[in-house]
Amino acid sequence: MDERAGGAGQGARQRVAEHDDKTRAATIFDVARLAGVSHQTVSRVLNDLPNVRPATRARVEQAITQLRYVPSPAARALVTRRTRTLGLIVTGAPDYGPSSTALHFNEAARDARYAVITASMLETDAASMRSTAELLVRQNVEAIVLIAAQRAALDALDGIELGVPIVAVASEERGAMHRVWLDQYAGARLAVEHLIGLGHRAIRHVAGPLNAMDAAERVRGWAAALGDHGLPAREPLVGDWSPGSGYVHGRALAADPDMTAVFVSNDQMALGVMHALAEAGRSVPGDVSVVGFDDIPEAAFFAPPLTTIRQDFDALGRDAMAGVLTVLGDDDRMPAPRVPDLVVRTSTAAPSRDRAAVTS
Repeated sequence: MDERAGGAGQGARQRVAEHDDKTRAATIFDVARLAGVSHQTVSRVLNDLPNVRPATRARVEQAITQLRYVPSPAARALVTRRTRTLGLIVTGAPDYGPSSTALHFNEAARDARYAVITASMLETDAASMRSTAELLVRQNVEAIVLIAAQRAALDALDGIELGVPIVAVASEERGAMHRVWLDQYAGARLAVEHLIGLGHRAIRHVAGPLNAMDAAERVRGWAAALGDHGLPAREPLVGDWSPGSGYVHGRALAADPDMTAVFVSNDQMALGVMHALAEAGRSVPGDVSVVGFDDIPEAAFFAPPLTTIRQDFDALGRDAMAGVLTVLGDDDRMPAPRVPDLVVRTSTAAPSRDRAAVTS
């Protein structure tokens, strides 16, 4: 045999083997993309459920054959009858936003006659996240809602095959997950535009944790608004969402004579910032204007009452449930993102030098 022919034959066999490896690694999401349907529809076909059009079923079966897809036990776990049960995974500390969203999601689910099995997780390592999701699947949930504060929570479930849809409440998008969210970027821009409109030019930012998706979007909105007006964006000070970290950064900000305003990434840190400014003898808003984010119930009772960005967590929880009903109905059109509102109180005012110029 010609060595070149033998080599070519070996190369062809290797390519076939590589192709086989790739097809054996195909997931339910690959089948869904090839067939042009949702992975929920693929699950229905795999489990021989009704309410799938014959033409759609044929496309899915053709994609399964073409990809040589073999369903995993998790994909087979999709129940063959409706259980009207949902899974909810809430990650991170029990902060106001995620807790409120989870509460209102549960209320919306109850109104729709669904039961909810909830798993709360402080740690978001991949192994724990996946085992929790698989446990929910084994309890025959029809879908899983993930309220994710940190990227790690999304990354852990991105691309794994569960056989049920995942609706993520998150500021970033991942793979085949469906998503509902509040527009943190737009909210941050509202806060900064308010301060700029009052005449502030040196606007600092106290950011949330680096691994928090909401915090990253708020940094992005703050920087973009300043850039649009040709104003400098000094390095943000990074906190941990707590009043204590706001207090630490507030002491540093109090020593900055040029700074006249600060946008703080949540209301709890804003409370710490305002306390530190008061201790340093810098009045709010006389010397420094402060804007928070979230509009927690206590924000209206700070001294002075806090100007902040209000997030509608009630609506976000209901949007999560609406998203579940959408994907269970084999429709990928999720609720549109919501833009937070600016709530103006007395922690913001024009810079003192501007007020002096107006009154002189």
